[in-house]
Amino acid sequence: MLTQEQISSYHENGFLRIPEVFTPEETRELSDEMDRLVEDWAFTSPGWTGPWRLAYMDPETEKLSKLTAMHDLHFYSVAWMRAATNPRLAKALSQLLGQNVELHHTTMHIKPPQTGHPFPMHQDNPFYGHQDGRFIDTLVHLDDTCHENGEIRFLAGSHKMGHLEHITKTEEGPCSPHLPTDEFHLEDTVAVPAKAGDVVLFCIDTVHGSYINQTKRPRRLVRMGYRDPDNRQEYGQSMGRPGVMVSGYRLRREGDELLPIA
Repeated sequence: MLTQEQISSYHENGFLRIPEVFTPEETRELSDEMDRLVEDWAFTSPGWTGPWRLAYMDPETEKLSKLTAMHDLHFYSVAWMRAATNPRLAKALSQLLGQNVELHHTTMHIKPPQTGHPFPMHQDNPFYGHQDGRFIDTLVHLDDTCHENGEIRFLAGSHKMGHLEHITKTEEGPCSPHLPTDEFHLEDTVAVPAKAGDVVLFCIDTVHGSYINQTKRPRRLVRMGYRDPDNRQEYGQSMGRPGVMVSGYRLRREGDELLPIA
């Protein structure tokens, strides 16, 4: 699935775009299912909190900025279950993580038109903390992305710094984890635009962010997280929940019990 050049690029930079993982037919089905899930289950909110918002947006835009989200699409849609266990994607992940690969979660992120939520510079580890970097997030693109609608952007090689300390509270109280805006800048990142059906994947420790959606159409993608099952979770989203094995086998380690059924 991946060439040695692609594998080396991922390990050097901490991210990789894989074109056409999903066929046009698969992408249309996932797009239709996404629209249905948005109508029936998803929620729209102001999105991530914190002082970063006024560093990324003027006050008027900040008041209007929204994010549409939903966790675990694969529990609601067989099309998204097929996407999460896609053999082509699983093969690529096994080339990067090793032969044993476990699905951790799926999460919808939609930037609504014109004021769709930007994302501050951050790593994903603060949201679902794991012991090490053997965790890959994949972004399934349902729309073409570009600067105008807020494509994903990465700080190349930043995964080599390991887990970084994030801002999680202010004088006003807790806020969404993000890196200091005076130290980490979107202008220093590499833009990775993609086409519908492409997948962009990155290490849990790769610093990334995105600009606001300025277009008249939503920017839709789904994040699907995968890990080596030996990379144990320490806190956060989906903590303590077993995931589906998409490649290989769950090895039993000392102290492991059967997975809970209730």
